[in-house]
Amino acid sequence: MKKYLFPVTVSLVLGIFMAYFIIRQYENMPALAVSSEAESLYYIQKGAYGDIDSMNEDMKDFSHYIYNTENNSFCVYIGITTNKENALKIMDYYKSLGYETTIVEKITDNKNFINILKQYDELLLKTDDSESIKTICNQVLAKYEELVK
Repeated sequence: MKKYLFPVTVSLVLGIFMAYFIIRQYENMPALAVSSEAESLYYIQKGAYGDIDSMNEDMKDFSHYIYNTENNSFCVYIGITTNKENALKIMDYYKSLGYETTIVEKITDNKNFINILKQYDELLLKTDDSESIKTICNQVLAKYEELVK
């Protein structure tokens, strides 16, 4: 009996030690939405700000925008789409107005919002008019605030 005590103790300590390190690896990984309804969406990001006052000051020209707090900064989004081609169209629209933007891909699982977004994407695919693009972006952001936030 005594000859098994040492190997069992070493095995238990080694198992606990390894489990601790394996679990710690997953703490810093971003969470993924686990749902059959989840889809990858393209968010058009205007910028990231250190405080809400500077964000509000820089965004005063925009009637609609959304923001999330990520890594101690306020990330501002001015467009959302399910289609990469539409994301580039929105980026070009804002570039023509003098704003630099980037595309950020995120997973969303809100079925109602995704269905409405796909309808707006169909309209966006068919237009190149600046005013129409602006209106569609504002409508999408308003729906996001209504259905997701």
